[in-house]
Parts: sequence; C-alpha cells; structure tokens
Amino acid sequence: MPARRPVRIASFSGGMGDKFSAFGEAVHGEPVDVLVGDSMTEFVESMVVARFLDEPEKHRRFSSPLFMQQLVPELETVAEKKLKIVTNAGVHAPSEMAGKIRQAVTERGLRLNVASVTGDDLREEAGRLIAEGQLVDIDTGEPIGKSPRQLLAVDAYLGGWGIKTALDDGADIVVTGRVADASLISGAAAWWHGWERDELDKIAGAVAAGHIIECGAQATGGNFSGFTTVPDNTLPGFPIAEIDGNGDSVITKRAGEGGAVTVDTVTAQLVYEIQGPRYLNPDVTWHTDSVTVTADGPDRVRVTGAKGSAPSETTRVGINFQRGYRGSMWYFLTGLQIDEKVRVLTRQGEIAARDNHVELRRFTCGRPADDPADQWQATVPVKVNVAGATAKDVEDFLSQLTSYWLNSVPGLYIDITQMLVNAPQPRIDYWPGQVRQDSLRHQVHLADGRVLDISPPPGMKPFGGQPPGPGGPSTPVGLPSPGPTARRPLGEVVHARVGDKAGNVNLGVWVPEDVAYPWLVSFLTTDRLTELLAAPAEVTVERYELPNLRALCFVLGGYLAPSSSAGLSLDQLGKGVGEFLRARHVDIPLSVLPSRLRVTPEWTAADNRV
Repeated sequence: MPARRPVRIASFSGGMGDKFSAFGEAVHGEPVDVLVGDSMTEFVESMVVARFLDEPEKHRRFSSPLFMQQLVPELETVAEKKLKIVTNAGVHAPSEMAGKIRQAVTERGLRLNVASVTGDDLREEAGRLIAEGQLVDIDTGEPIGKSPRQLLAVDAYLGGWGIKTALDDGADIVVTGRVADASLISGAAAWWHGWERDELDKIAGAVAAGHIIECGAQATGGNFSGFTTVPDNTLPGFPIAEIDGNGDSVITKRAGEGGAVTVDTVTAQLVYEIQGPRYLNPDVTWHTDSVTVTADGPDRVRVTGAKGSAPSETTRVGINFQRGYRGSMWYFLTGLQIDEKVRVLTRQGEIAARDNHVELRRFTCGRPADDPADQWQATVPVKVNVAGATAKDVEDFLSQLTSYWLNSVPGLYIDITQMLVNAPQPRIDYWPGQVRQDSLRHQVHLADGRVLDISPPPGMKPFGGQPPGPGGPSTPVGLPSPGPTARRPLGEVVHARVGDKAGNVNLGVWVPEDVAYPWLVSFLTTDRLTELLAAPAEVTVERYELPNLRALCFVLGGYLAPSSSAGLSLDQLGKGVGEFLRARHVDIPLSVLPSRLRVTPEWTAADNRV
C-alpha cells in the first residue's frame, strides 16, 4: 500500500464548555480530514456527577448537549466536505447520542454513517472488580475503600483502536465515552495510515501529536506563560496536527485566526499533565523524553522522533464518589491593618467551624497598595472554603459566619449576590484507579446493528514505574561556575505549564535557549522547588529531566489532595502554580538572562550569589 499524505486533524474542543464557535470554524476553515473534540476532563466529569446526584438515571444517560448544538446545524457541510468527526461527547451515553445524530441525519436526507464506542462504563462491574483486587489507586496501589453502591461513576480510559475500527468500517462520525484524551487523535491517525497495533513508534508519535492538540487553544497560545509574545492573543485559534505515516507530525493552525504555533507553545503541551518520561496510553507507552521539536515555518512546528514501548496491562479508571458537602464565602477587607483584620476573621471562622464540625481553609489574596488611588486598590479579598459531612453542617457554618458581620472589623463587606445563591454543594471526589485491559468489554456499535469487539492490545506488560528521576544535585559535576548573577524573577528565564491529575499537580518548566538548560538542571532541584513554592510538608516532589525539550517535569504528589474536584484549595486545578513559581525572585547568572536584562542597577561585578 503506497504511503498516504499526512492526515490533517483539527481540534475543536479541549473540554466541555470550550469555545462554542470553534466547531463551526473548523468545519468551514482550511481543508482538514478529521475533526476531534474532547469533552471529558476529570473536573468536568465530577461536575456532571454533582449535577445529577439526586437524578442517577439522568446521569447514566448524560451526553454533551453542547456538542449536539454545534453539530446539527453543520451536518450538511460535514457531509458535503466528507469530514470525519471523532468526539468523546457521548460521556455516559455514547450509543444514545449516536442514535440522536442518526435521527438528525435522516431528517435532513443525508448519508452519514454514525458509530459509537462503549466499554468504558464499569459501574455494573465495580463490585466484581473490587473483589478481584482491581480499581486500586494507580499511584499507591491502595484499595478504594468504598462499596460499589457508593461509586457514582467508574470510567475506564479506552484506547484508540475502537475509533480506528469504526472508521475502517466507514463511520463518518464516531461518538465515544471515556477514552484517553490523545486516543481521539491516535485512533484517527491509525485509521488513515492503516497502522497495525504493534507499530508502537508510529502510534507513540500520534499520541504525542494528540497530547499537543487535545486541549485545543492551549497549543496556540492559550494559558501560555509567554502570552505577551503571541500576536493577537485575545482569542487564539485552534490547532491542527498533520500526522505523517511514520508518526512524525507538524502542528499548525488556521491562517488568519489569533494565536501562534511556536516551539514554546508546543513544548508547553508536551510537558502538560505528564507523569515523567513514560506516558501511559492504553495502546502504547510513549517515551516523552524521545521527541524533538523544531520550527518548520510560520505557525508550523515539527515534532519528530517519538518512541513507544509495550502498553501497560492496566489502564486508568476515573472513579467518582461523594465526600460530603462543600461551600464558600468571599470577604473583602479594606484599608489599613489588614493582618489584624485577618486574624479577627480567622478566629471567627474557627469558632463557627468548631460549632458545626466542618473542615475550613482560608485564603488571603494579596496586599493593599500604598497610598491607594481608589477604594479597590485598598481592597484585599479573603476566601473561606468549608466542607462538612452534611449539607446542614455547611449551611449552618456559613449562616453563623455571616451572622458575625456586624460584630467584625471595619471596612469589611461581602458580595451580596453571593449570599442569595450560596447553598452547599455536593463534594465529589475523583479517585485515580486502574483496571486490567483484559477485563474491559471494548466494543464498536455500527449503524447497521453490528457490534464489533476490540481485543486488548498485544504484548502488554506490567508497568514498572517511571525511570529514576534525580532530585538534582546542587552542583553537578563538570558544570562551570555560573559567574555573576542578578536577582530577577525566575519567569524572565523559564516558561511553565501546569496540569492536574487527581490530587497531584504536574509542573513542566523549560527554557527557550540551550545555554540556560544546564543552569536550570542544577538550580531547580526538588528541595529548591519545594522552598520556592512554600509547599506543605506532606507534598512529595518527583523530578524528571527532558533534555530534548530543555525541560524539567515535576510531579507534586498530594498538592491538590484529596483531588482537584474535592480539594479545598482556592486554586483547585493548580493552574496558578507555574506563574507563582515564575514570579519568585532568584539569583540568575547573567549568562542565561536575556540580553536586555544583563545589566541591572542591583548587580556589581563582585556578585556571585548562586
């Protein structure tokens, strides 16, 4: 079979609720072969569970209404352009959503084949799996400690071979439930190029490309620490991956839309939400330290060299259960003596927490300006987050705390509109479990009624863990003296991108220039990162080096404990951790600073402070 041209795969969603117009822009934009949309982020799934806590039947039949609103008006154009569409917007009811799409296609007299992929929903099998010792924590191996009836969602991460099989059989639209995010892209690439399941390097390359574009505009300047270097950064356009038959790819975007595709915007996604040099996809173990990124023209970045090894015999399972209720309250303090005012609020909160048996966290956000020009420059927000066993515990705490308003400090006010809607909410936890792939019933449901079984990938092996990740020596052997330094924000030298995985934070840090990487490796040790972030003592830190990307990957274990969806942190997803790190002032060698910063009033030739 002759080699085909690269397949062009366009992203239109990085999560349910992403930019609504992105689907139509992808349909009517530059020619592409496949459109992919990711709806099922961990946090969104927990929100869906919370929404239907008292309506379990609606939860079991839930699929993304937004995708239907995007798709149906564009069906004629999809058919005319012969586009393929792959999405996990089916959530818990992919076959039901596929039926709705077929009905809309029939009503318009179109010829589009619609397939669905199932096998991810394990709620009915949870009891058996727990009895077999499965669904244990993917990081620690601890049993879940919950009865099956307490589990509100149990979603296995499927690979891309069901998607490939559906497309092989002529499907134009493939609707799935939970699949691994990058599998939306790798399944389409495997279909286009006719790959076999043992072509692991090629599949790994497609997983790498999928990992880059799965979060939509995050590959084109969204959430990018170098956003000020991105032209038209108001609304970046969505990315396109051109995946070649050997697994290499070019990441690009539609001309004329905002944002940019650069080596750094692509690197940001390559270090996003990874757990080290080995990235577990159900179809392959992708070696994240193998890829190289190079500029390939304006808004074009080439990603090459991906290596893959045998897939793990287990795959991830997202499990949701309720952990009581939660609530919150914003206070605003004004003017002088902020520290003293916070201490009064803290004592009042402790009294209300003791009386109502709740867990409490408080966050004081910022400092007032000196000689403020208006009231808002003199204002400091204070957030109180609370969790309790029952909704009444939380409600009573908030009522008691609010009742102290006239007993409190001067210049204190609250958001009146928040008082009217601030009812306790279910606190839904996310448990990162695992299940053997040979325990899954991975199936493709075709329009003609046929059901095709997808076997587990061949050659699976137990995952032996990440390669050892050195914490980083204080003075690596052979590294010359850094020379004179200047006290500057770390972000003047490094970029950062942060992602959440259950209760952990993944922090990727990289430098744009080769000259700065040896210094970064020597400077940003696990101990120094812990110090710079003022991380709590219970947080563990692992570090991995990715020299091809001039990057370090850190895994902050327990930073969002118990999970991003159930934690009481102000920044529940850890999105601000990277920018906080970049804001810290450190001693940076002049040799690695940008040239415009190499002469500073604070520096003298005698300085050598690293």
